[in-house]
Amino acid sequence: MSEPKNSSQDIEMNMTDHLSELRKRIIYSLLSFVVFFIAGFIYIREIYGFLEDDIPIQLSVTSPGEIVWIYFTLASIIALIGSLPMLCLQLWLFIKPALTPKEKKVSLAYIPAVFFLFIAGLAFGYTVFVQLILPFLLSLNDGMFNELFTVERYFRFVFRVTIPFALLFEIPIIVMFLTSLGIINPELLSKIRKYAYFVLIIIGTMISPPDFILQIVVAVPLILLYEVSIVLSRVVYRKKLKAHQEFMEDVDDDR
Repeated sequence: MSEPKNSSQDIEMNMTDHLSELRKRIIYSLLSFVVFFIAGFIYIREIYGFLEDDIPIQLSVTSPGEIVWIYFTLASIIALIGSLPMLCLQLWLFIKPALTPKEKKVSLAYIPAVFFLFIAGLAFGYTVFVQLILPFLLSLNDGMFNELFTVERYFRFVFRVTIPFALLFEIPIIVMFLTSLGIINPELLSKIRKYAYFVLIIIGTMISPPDFILQIVVAVPLILLYEVSIVLSRVVYRKKLKAHQEFMEDVDDDR
C-alpha cells in the first residue's frame, strides 16, 4: 500500500519542480522585457526621431493620451524585440532536460535564427511601407484634402503592416522545427503548395493597399519564404532519415 503513495508523492514533486522551473523562466523573461522597456522609454525621442525622418509628413497629436500611447507602444515594441532572444533561451532551457545531446545542440541554433528572421521581417515590412505603401496612399490625395496625420493612427497602420511580416518571416524556422519533430515533411508541404500560396496571397492583400502591383510586391516574398521553407524541410528530413538509418544499423550490429 505504501508504493502507490510514494509514487504519488514522486509525481507531485516532479510537478512542483516543473512549475518552479517554469516560474523561474517566466520571471527571467519578464525581467528582460522590463529592462528593454525601460531602455526604450529612455531613448524614445531618438527612436521616434529615427522613424519620423523616414516619412515626408508631419505627425500630430490630438490629445495628451496619444503622447502617452506612443511612449508605451514604441517602448513595448523595443522590449519585445530586445527580449526575444532571452525568451527563446528560457524556453530552450525549460525543455532542455527532455532533449538528447544532439537535439540540444541543434535546437540551440534556432534561437539566433528566430531573432534575426524577426528583425528581417520587421525591416522588410517597414521598408515596403515607407517606400511603396505610404507614397501610393499619399498619391491618391493629389491635393484634394488637407492632410492631418495623427501619431496614434499612423503607427497603428505601420504596425498593422510590419508585425505580420515579422511573424511570417518565422515560417522557415517553424517548418524546420515541425519537420524535426516529424509533424510535417517536405512531401506534405509540396502537396499543399497551391493552398499555401492562396493563403499567403490573401495575407498579402490584407496588409497592402488595393493596388495590384503592391499586392504582388508583398505576396512574392511570402511565396519565396514558403519555397525556402520546403528546401530547409528537405534538409532536416534527410538528416533525420540518415540518423534513423544509422541508429537501425547500430541496432542490427548489436544483435
